[in-house]
Amino acid sequence: MVRKNISSGSPYEKPIGFSRAVRIGNFISVSGTAPIAPKGSTAYPNNLYSQTKQCLEIIKKAIEDAGGNLSNVIRTRVMLTDISKWKEAAQAHGEFFSEIRPACTFLEINRFVDPNWLIEIEADCVMDNDY
Repeated sequence: MVRKNISSGSPYEKPIGFSRAVRIGNFISVSGTAPIAPKGSTAYPNNLYSQTKQCLEIIKKAIEDAGGNLSNVIRTRVMLTDISKWKEAAQAHGEFFSEIRPACTFLEINRFVDPNWLIEIEADCVMDNDY
């Protein structure tokens, strides 16, 4: 099968050795996506709702760069540093996925690589066809 690696330009990709997303056949897997601003800083410090939207915009672009679209998303994983604020993240998630309704999990973790990140999101997609 053909493999396509997708980069978002994150400064973490090369030193860690990962891709924002990988497409193999009709499957796209999007890595844990943090709220990284275009120049590499944290977008929207202390604003979970806006950080969630930033993550989802990065994910959307990666999926589109891999040849898919948000309607192909079958699962998301939303990781938060403070689960008590899950409704803020859920509101933004719903703005992207209320009609698609993928399987979704919210969970709390201790911290991320950057302490300013309040959230990371992963996504998996299944396309209707191969390349």
